[in-house]
Amino acid sequence: MPDFRVERESVSFWLKVKPRARTENLRADPSGEFILELSAPPVEGKANEACMRFFARALRLPEACVVILAGARSRRKLIRITGRSAEETVARLTTLAAAKKAGRAA
Repeated sequence: MPDFRVERESVSFWLKVKPRARTENLRADPSGEFILELSAPPVEGKANEACMRFFARALRLPEACVVILAGARSRRKLIRITGRSAEETVARLTTLAAAKKAGRAA
């Protein structure tokens, strides 16, 4: 499981982004770090937009609640999510990554 940083109602975490993937999904690698596979190319911020849109849709939040704090020009990004309780956000992210690992859609 990733190292979540919880501050009041926000959750921050690092993840690796894999652009130009066949499908869009979130999974955890064997070390527990999140890997987000996106179909968008890493050109002109398209992968960053797709990253924020993925989390907003998966967590049913407005896109404004998902922010890239660091790594806008890197495949490794620091993401902050606000908009609901930190505990609920962590639980949903963990479930989303586990669902892919188990072969289910979340």
